[in-house]
Amino acid sequence: MFNTFGNIYRLTSFGESHGAGIGGVIDGCPSGIDLDMDFIQQELNRRKPGQSRITTPRKEDDEVQFFSGIYEGKTTGTPIGFIIWNKNQHSADYDNMKSLYRPSHADYTYQTKYGIRDPRGGGRSSARETIARCVAGAIAKLALRQRGIRIQAFTSQVGSIKLEGSYLDYDLNLTEDSAVRCPDPAKAAEMEELIAEIKSKGDTVGGVITCVITGTPVGLGEPVFGKLHAALGHAMLTINAVKGFEYGDGFDAALFRGSERNDRFFNDHGHINTHTNHSGGIQGGISNGQDIYFRVAFKSVATILMEQETVTQDCEDTILKARGRHDPCVLPRAVPIVESMAAITLLDYMLLQKTHEF
Repeated sequence: MFNTFGNIYRLTSFGESHGAGIGGVIDGCPSGIDLDMDFIQQELNRRKPGQSRITTPRKEDDEVQFFSGIYEGKTTGTPIGFIIWNKNQHSADYDNMKSLYRPSHADYTYQTKYGIRDPRGGGRSSARETIARCVAGAIAKLALRQRGIRIQAFTSQVGSIKLEGSYLDYDLNLTEDSAVRCPDPAKAAEMEELIAEIKSKGDTVGGVITCVITGTPVGLGEPVFGKLHAALGHAMLTINAVKGFEYGDGFDAALFRGSERNDRFFNDHGHINTHTNHSGGIQGGISNGQDIYFRVAFKSVATILMEQETVTQDCEDTILKARGRHDPCVLPRAVPIVESMAAITLLDYMLLQKTHEF
């Protein structure tokens, strides 16, 4: 149940962290989309483990294999089936976790809900599932680019180290120049050092990813239950470790009066424009043509390589010392996941908009 995301452009994912592989079926993709396979693989490479000293050392090729829905480099409009084979599982690292519950993980809730669970790497609740989203997101990005829509996410905060300005103050083309994916070189260096220090202690740290969508047309989204910002929030909150979502001024909007934060319209050489964009490109649940920008808060990774108090399945107190290969901070690898979920949502809502036309 609930392994499918989207309305018209839909992704159904399958697989577990230590199973044979992670895959999916994309349905509702328009026909005739030119697929750049190198670009798709590059998107997966941005998410894969073992990229740098501040990510998990697990080594996976993460090469996608397509089964259907593509002919001569174009989408055919039929379901796109794909899989990424798992090749570097260390399942024995989880032998000591079979009969106990890891703090702040899905172990207890999953076991209680289903009566059974796969303890190897978290099974279905593992963040490795997100690789299927990156495949669907890469295809969605290629489709959106044909309409001039671009999506760029970046790390804007790690722990207490954060970018003070808005996304307009930075050259986002520098995002991929650092391992932490932050467009400010000085702040990026500070973030990387903090993550490395925390990793050396067996601990973890969280942070914030900012995402910007440019080129969105006016009119995407519905005014009541299908608000575009609600859809984006839903998409982001399905990502592992996400604890919060805000768009535009977000929670800061509560601090100002309407006279201070209303986005006033003006005649921009025959086109309607706004002087400011505190609304984050969405008004009344519908895109207004301005840049859409939002922030996603990620908690620190729950698996720490330190002793923790917990209980067994028989309610006995015990001590857990986790083993295995884990990220000290998810943000660097989560940047392409945030972009992918945004792309899937935008393409889905563009196709939904077609249903209003006769």
